[in-house]
Amino acid sequence: MNQGGVATTNGGSGSGSVGVQIHQSRRLPDFLQSVNLKYVKLGYHYLISNLLTLCFIPLIAVISIEVSQMNLDDLRQLWVHLQYNLASIIICSAILVFGLTVYIMTRPRPVYLVDYSCYRAPDHLKAPYGRFMEHSKLTGDFDESSLEFQRKILERSGLGEETYVPKAMHNIPPTPSMAAAREEAEEVMFGALDILFHNTNVKPKDIGILVVNCSLFNPTPSLSAMIVNKYKLRGNIRSFNLGGMGCSAGVIAVDLAKDMLQVHRNTYAVVVSTENITQNWYFGNKKSMLIPNCLFRVGGSAVLLSNKSKDRRRAKYKLIHVVRTHRGADDKAFRCVYQEQDDAGKTGVSLSKDLMAIAGGALKTNITTLGPLVLPISEQLLFFTTLVVKKLFNAGIKPYIPDFKLAFDHFCIHAGGRAVIDELEKNLQLLPIHVEASRMTLHRFGNTSSSSIWYELAYIEAKGRMRKRNRVWQIAFGSGFKCNSAVWEALRNVKSSSNGPWEDCIDRYPVKITT
Repeated sequence: MNQGGVATTNGGSGSGSVGVQIHQSRRLPDFLQSVNLKYVKLGYHYLISNLLTLCFIPLIAVISIEVSQMNLDDLRQLWVHLQYNLASIIICSAILVFGLTVYIMTRPRPVYLVDYSCYRAPDHLKAPYGRFMEHSKLTGDFDESSLEFQRKILERSGLGEETYVPKAMHNIPPTPSMAAAREEAEEVMFGALDILFHNTNVKPKDIGILVVNCSLFNPTPSLSAMIVNKYKLRGNIRSFNLGGMGCSAGVIAVDLAKDMLQVHRNTYAVVVSTENITQNWYFGNKKSMLIPNCLFRVGGSAVLLSNKSKDRRRAKYKLIHVVRTHRGADDKAFRCVYQEQDDAGKTGVSLSKDLMAIAGGALKTNITTLGPLVLPISEQLLFFTTLVVKKLFNAGIKPYIPDFKLAFDHFCIHAGGRAVIDELEKNLQLLPIHVEASRMTLHRFGNTSSSSIWYELAYIEAKGRMRKRNRVWQIAFGSGFKCNSAVWEALRNVKSSSNGPWEDCIDRYPVKITT
């Protein structure tokens, strides 16, 4: 789980004031000022990315001209030459067939995202600011300083008035219990799965792989067993339950399902991502442990993946890459998001003051690995050239920051908090529209942990912005400390599925969020 922002270091540049007296003249305009450099960069990107194709065009033209000039005698001589070298042709053909067979048998099987769903809680579970603060005061667990701290966090959080908290937290006093936690988990997971099965017409018995992730609630029997029992899944299902892996566990679950789909042919995998609030509300006065109360809200998602070739026609997306970064070997990173008891023995999740720097380091490592996989050659060359110049000549130039907008059309940044989105927008040089889905998800649903990236994707679809061959970057941060990325490619113009989380409110968004 991650509530802080991501901080990476950017070089600053000084600027001075220069007085210029402007005279009217007939001289040509300054093209460096008038030409939009964005289009120059796009042209350069197109040229470099298609360099191999452009080099092949003259070669193909030369071969075509030579073939067109051949007569019947030339063709007869070619046939005679092939007859005398029949053994060589057979050997080469056999090697070619063998190589193609090995390639087809060993190549990674494509993984398709058929559809997904997100849970939307009933209206009576909404927690507007006023009710949240009133209930916090009436519990009698928080002193005045803690109440004021929570009020300030809420005001700056980016959350709106329609986020949801579980039923047990609406009671005065709150009634957290194992039974209430199970009830919350069932409502969220079964609610998302019911929508998924209805929209896809897939029978629960057809599911071969099940992966469930929930960081803080891991009962016995497990959450995955609860789903098997509810939907009477088949006895040989490969089921997994991931716990304690934080807000980035949704991408980890997708990665695990992808690996399983490489092994087991012609089957479906379901990934369920959620977090449980009922038993993990903090009732103490330690400031670093109060932030999750203000940010985390009820939510969950269910994703249907397939390795069946016939599902490509109806699938929404194809999985392109998953890149995972784990900084747990470092003690500070390991403890920066840490579940523990305070001095009064009350359990909560503590956030370290080093969280921002640690998240920034994890992000840097992740995008350094992801960059060569997704960035166009033009961006890679620019980055490599500036790096070499800086190293060899000790030049005082800033390192080139790759433009990830050339690699991705849409960005789903984990809605862990307002600072997370602000820092990624700044450091990745994104435009407001690129982070709109993340900001609006945080406003409407709050931090729903590992499922937040699916609410964001649903927002993009509901706005009608997803086009065929668009690429989506889902990026999430989590305790451990981890930073994980998933890259998807749209297989068609994607429309929002029925019973989507934004169905009743998309026309009201985007909204202006006050500072």
